[in-house]
Amino acid sequence: MKNIIRGIWGFFLFVMLTTPLLFYLIKIDFGGWFGGLPGLEKFENLKENQASLLYSEDKVVLGKYFRENRTPVKYDELSEMLINTLLSTEDTRFYNHSGIDLQAIIRVVSNTFILRYSGGGSTVTMQLAENLFETEKENQGSLYKIKFLGRVITKFKEWIIAIRLEKNYTKEEVLTMYFNTLAFGGNAYGIQSAAKTFFNKLPAELNYQESAVLVGLINAPTRYSPVANPERSLVKRNEILYNLYQNEHISLQEYDSLKTLPIELKYRVDNHNEGLATYFRTVVRNYLLSWCAEKGYDLFQDGLKIYTTINSRMQEHAEESVTEHMAMLQKRFINHLQGRKPWINDEGKEIEGFIEEQIKKIESYSLLKQQYGEDSKKMRMHLYKKKRMKVFDWEDKNFEKDTIMSLVDSLIYYKHFLQAGFMAMDPHEGFIKAWVGGINHKYFKFDHVMQGKRQPGSTIKPFVYTAVIDNGYSPCFEVVDAPVTFHMPYQNPSTWTPKNSGTRDNPDGHPSGKKMTLRQAMARSVNSITAFWMKKLTPETVVEYIQRLGVKSPLLPVPSLCLGSGGDVSLYEMVGAYSTYVNLGTWIEPIFITRIEDEHGNVIEEFVPKKVEAISEATAYSMLYMLRGATEEAGGTALGISPELRIQNHIGGKTGTTQNASDGWFIGVTKNVVAGAWVGGDDRSIHFREWTLGQGGKTALPIWNLFMTKIYSDEELGFIKGSFNKPTSEYREWSCPRKVSNDDEFTEEEEEDEIF
Repeated sequence: MKNIIRGIWGFFLFVMLTTPLLFYLIKIDFGGWFGGLPGLEKFENLKENQASLLYSEDKVVLGKYFRENRTPVKYDELSEMLINTLLSTEDTRFYNHSGIDLQAIIRVVSNTFILRYSGGGSTVTMQLAENLFETEKENQGSLYKIKFLGRVITKFKEWIIAIRLEKNYTKEEVLTMYFNTLAFGGNAYGIQSAAKTFFNKLPAELNYQESAVLVGLINAPTRYSPVANPERSLVKRNEILYNLYQNEHISLQEYDSLKTLPIELKYRVDNHNEGLATYFRTVVRNYLLSWCAEKGYDLFQDGLKIYTTINSRMQEHAEESVTEHMAMLQKRFINHLQGRKPWINDEGKEIEGFIEEQIKKIESYSLLKQQYGEDSKKMRMHLYKKKRMKVFDWEDKNFEKDTIMSLVDSLIYYKHFLQAGFMAMDPHEGFIKAWVGGINHKYFKFDHVMQGKRQPGSTIKPFVYTAVIDNGYSPCFEVVDAPVTFHMPYQNPSTWTPKNSGTRDNPDGHPSGKKMTLRQAMARSVNSITAFWMKKLTPETVVEYIQRLGVKSPLLPVPSLCLGSGGDVSLYEMVGAYSTYVNLGTWIEPIFITRIEDEHGNVIEEFVPKKVEAISEATAYSMLYMLRGATEEAGGTALGISPELRIQNHIGGKTGTTQNASDGWFIGVTKNVVAGAWVGGDDRSIHFREWTLGQGGKTALPIWNLFMTKIYSDEELGFIKGSFNKPTSEYREWSCPRKVSNDDEFTEEEEEDEIF
């Protein structure tokens, strides 16, 4: 017994004498045995990876960009229940030690001798040291080759770092940093993300039972996950609730009551396919990556705050409008196909080998080709092998369904879908308020607002008439609807005579021979009169005006440009160009970011849209009168707009439909909102087989109509109907006489049809 007592005292004396020496040797990294410690500057400038936040103009978080989904909180944003729960479980003497809890260490060492586990001896501050500096992985010296010594050295390092942390920071700051550095699983880093991911709450709103679930995840996020292992999570939660009782934070009665409650989750992992403005967030991400590379920031860890022009309520209305209309339009599209394939050529016949060519463009095909070779049996087997998968489905409330398909089957399935793009902006400020790039970002990534470019169809015609008005002609000037022929000696055929859209009385689209005002001609979208002015002004002049109005995409100065062929444009460009009219001749570059701040709220950069005096105020105001013709003239292509929207409201607009109805467009203007919609297949060969079914007045205009109805009804937005702003310089208020003969009378149904 005496020898045992002497041995114990000898061991403690050895520890007492060698511990200070070991601290010193580790501190100076003697001989490179231990690995270095973080320098003092790191303690003064501690920084965790922080997600950058994307805000709407009304301060709603639209999304995050992150490697680790982490949003820091301040101490006063932590609930008292959360703090009590943590300290009752991880560090009951947190406020009574300086980083190292000697009592806990002695307990651990003593119990180790008698082979009894009684918990770890790490304080919250020591755990913070490991979280911040990854002491188990970083700066390993040569002695780390011996595993036992490596673990001992790591523990000593954590002690040293913990003491330094307590010296440099208050207890509240240590607690806050600790909560911000934790990983909870579910791609949630930090308590802010964890509270949002698991309970859709802020940290300040967490109660005891919710706090206990999250604290239970600290050391084993997978083992005690309430999603993956709900039973274990419940047991762990109740253990932590018992700790709260033992530390007198709750009564026995409260404990007995709380432990019977189920875990009520509102689990949702943050990702870029959910939430508002998914397409917009992707477009902004690509822009921000370039901006960060130029400015020296890391978008995914520097905690930037990006303030956008998007209004969350308008964005929500826009997404609802696209969803409501496209779900209905898709049904109409499938029904009209009657089992036929949607990919057809100019003669209306199915394109042979279409799927075989399209499959080569998908990523899975490239991977299979690399693995098996393009013509191998194994590759074909994998292409046609059926397997379980989720696919997009308009019928399901979550817009997806479980099914069994092969890769080829799924490609055929997805090629039947029509796509859409929608954008709305404030024409006076240049601020984009809503952006919908497609029907579902999870399954269709391509953006149809800025990324996608298509032929504009008749939405190009107002630009032709802008050149006409700007060259001295009035909206009331009359022109005969007569054939116009362009001579093109280097093409076959060498002449081109555009036809008008067919009507019931004139299915071949022959010019009527009647006189029409410019306003009537544009309202009815009469091709021959637009062609007359193209020939008179020259294509080069029209291209010049289009570019002045803000369309930057290259366009060919060819006669057919007056009908929308000659180049592809984006919805982003077209909405911006039409805004020039409402802004009385000044083109304002559409922008989507107003400012960017660093993690501390310091403004790094502010964004101001470019402005160009494109046309005179008088010309712009005359064009507003021209655009109103689509909603006011007999046969106007925008008469399908709801009557309640048109009452006591100036609305202008233009529909557009390309050859074979591959693209349907509508761009509408009001005094304070300009918005546009595009609808079509991702492939130009995919469209309605009947042109009248696919025209912009029926595919795109209804989206605009729904959106405007919603925003006028939203009292919080405060949009009021009214007239366009008038020029400050000299102008004329036009009122062209409406000459209606028997031949000009339209039925309501015909009025709603687009006369291309």
